[in-house]
Amino acid sequence: MRWKNGRESDNVEDRRGLRAAPTIAGGGIGTIILVLVAMYFGIDPSFLLQGGTPNSVSTQQSVQRSPTDDESRKFVSVVLADTEDTWRDLFRRMGGTYQDPKLVLFTGAVQSACGFAQAAVGPFYCPADRKVYIDLGFFDELKNRFRAPGDFAKAYVIAHEIGHHIQNLLGISNQVESLRGRSSQGEANAMSVRLELQADCFAGVWAFHANRARQILEAGDVEAALNAATAIGDDRLQMQARGYVVPDSFTHGSSAQRVRWFKRGIAGGDLRQCDTFNAAQL
Repeated sequence: MRWKNGRESDNVEDRRGLRAAPTIAGGGIGTIILVLVAMYFGIDPSFLLQGGTPNSVSTQQSVQRSPTDDESRKFVSVVLADTEDTWRDLFRRMGGTYQDPKLVLFTGAVQSACGFAQAAVGPFYCPADRKVYIDLGFFDELKNRFRAPGDFAKAYVIAHEIGHHIQNLLGISNQVESLRGRSSQGEANAMSVRLELQADCFAGVWAFHANRARQILEAGDVEAALNAATAIGDDRLQMQARGYVVPDSFTHGSSAQRVRWFKRGIAGGDLRQCDTFNAAQL
């Protein structure tokens, strides 16, 4: 992926070196909201509900960063800037105005408007504060654990989370959340899958337009993204973790589905092709 000469975004919030502490302890409505948010985004609530004391604050730690860390930060900043340029243009064509999200870099754990989260949940988007959260260690996991190396595989992950920001701006996320509140667990999971697959499609839309405008793709890049999509499909992850697959519990979609919808977005860059909610077959 050609990225090293790209501009860097001003919307990166670097919290690496900050020790996050949960601001919610015990029971109560705050805990209930946190659990609901976790379920909505397909996150295991046990990752979010940690100990701690009320009104805990983050404290600064002394952290020495390697050149690799700095290179990763720059990469994330450049990819974020590219999504900004692409989506600003697309929103302008639709007669709207794109609102840039913030991207938060953290280490180990982080406090967001959606609750306290550990790095184990992976990258995530919080609609309440319109921020994407990433522990850069996930990219090592993507390469080593999921066998999905390459810069464009990492860019796909970022673009997917930005896809959730697009859904938030377009009002899709609120509609889905409202429907989920009136649905069974199985129906709620099915809606989550459609939401996630649409974010995959939006990631493909970004890639199409970014490449057409700035020629960012090199040989093998699309295959790297498809490999990443395959590696983090629900069926693949469940088989690795449990040794069997439970389709009704899927919240992100199967490997084949994730690949299919990313390919659909990158094929022509048409947002209208990303309507997963009215698709008869995913």
